[in-house]
Amino acid sequence: MNLHNAVALLTLCAFQQARGADIVKVISKSAERKIQLPGEFQPYQQVAIFAKVSGFVDKVYVDVGSMVNTGQLLASLVAPELNAQRRKAAAEVRTAEAQRHEARAKATAAEITYERLKAASATAGAIAGNELTQARQQVEAAQSQVRAAEGSIEAVEASVAALKDMEDYLKVTAPFNGVITERNVHPGALVGGGGKAMFQLEQSTQLRLVVSVPEVDVGGIVKGARVSFTVPAYPGEHFTGTIARVSHSLDGKTRSMAVELDVMNPKSRLAPGMYPAVSWPVRSPKASLLVPPGSIVTTTERTFVIRVREGKAEWVDVSNGAPAGELVEVFGALQPGDAILKRPNDEIREGSAIK
Repeated sequence: MNLHNAVALLTLCAFQQARGADIVKVISKSAERKIQLPGEFQPYQQVAIFAKVSGFVDKVYVDVGSMVNTGQLLASLVAPELNAQRRKAAAEVRTAEAQRHEARAKATAAEITYERLKAASATAGAIAGNELTQARQQVEAAQSQVRAAEGSIEAVEASVAALKDMEDYLKVTAPFNGVITERNVHPGALVGGGGKAMFQLEQSTQLRLVVSVPEVDVGGIVKGARVSFTVPAYPGEHFTGTIARVSHSLDGKTRSMAVELDVMNPKSRLAPGMYPAVSWPVRSPKASLLVPPGSIVTTTERTFVIRVREGKAEWVDVSNGAPAGELVEVFGALQPGDAILKRPNDEIREGSAIK
């Protein structure tokens, strides 16, 4: 067979192959894929509990692993100096009340004297002119002493109330529902002067799942979206969380953005500190061009699809993107709705007739 006949045969084969080829359309839609990202569980709330006043631990009612409710008593303290201050304050209240009683009695006697002199002054010459003035001054002085005594009582009562608040601080309670993860005290220990916290309390029935999302994928974050993950402790089991908070700030070292998911954990099967594998959904911020993977031809020289335009084959260079289900994302001089060959090959030359 001469060269002319060989070329003619190849052209005929390519034409027959093109005639039998299926045509598909280029699709435009938002592509979604999933990537595996590491995450870390953190308590939804956590707090180190310190004593508000100095004292000695009297009783401890909880231990590591204890589930506690808001306001539950964790430990009680004793503070001998507070007892002494309370007794002193009570004595000062009694003294102030006695002074007020005495001042009121003097004020009442001074008012009676003043009224009697005032009545007598109606008779000319019955009393000297300055006696009534002096009596009035005595009334005012007595009333001033009453006000001073009442002020002293208010001050002492405020001191007593402050001491009562301090005594309430001798009861160490839980600020929210959670589990005790650390206990650092025993009866007899002196607390309230700094140092270690008495307890560590964490809320674990709801957790924060923190995921560092790469910079290139932050544009597809959707608050409220459900995201699945797995943990090594339960192989083959899938859990879900809801995207709740986005930091809106990139870590300069990792070029990633911290995103928090809320994960309900009513049975406490999950725990803070676990490292789950998160199936993170990546959504393109704009529509992508999608084609079947088999419609892409890759040779040593180029990667392309064969577009059918006006009944003829046209090679269009493309570059592959991410898979999107049964399709694949491509980048190139294509438009949504373009007709391309579903199963092309490089034997279908550019300009070949396509039926």
